[in-house]
Amino acid sequence: MIIVCQKPLKKLKINGIALFPFIFIRKPEDKENKVLINHEKIHLRQQLEMLIIFFYIFYVIEYYYWLFKLKDGYLAYKRISFEREAYAREKDLNYLKTRKLWGFWKYIK
Repeated sequence: MIIVCQKPLKKLKINGIALFPFIFIRKPEDKENKVLINHEKIHLRQQLEMLIIFFYIFYVIEYYYWLFKLKDGYLAYKRISFEREAYAREKDLNYLKTRKLWGFWKYIK
């Protein structure tokens, strides 16, 4: 895991993004934000177990499925199984030590 502070993120409404093997964050002080970093580490684990490329393919497919169904980009994003797992477990800083393979699967609805 490599944490990089990225100025282009300032134009987006996101605090961080995981693109294996990097975690890009908007503000330098977020390097100390354990919850945000844990959220992004969960995404890195998801990416690894799906051989990286399949994570992105599934992520985009799931996003557009929910966008079509809900007609709201933010709600579609929040319904993606990868995001649901990361948000549900981001405050549990020990989660990745006990997480089972394909842990996101139980968040698919």
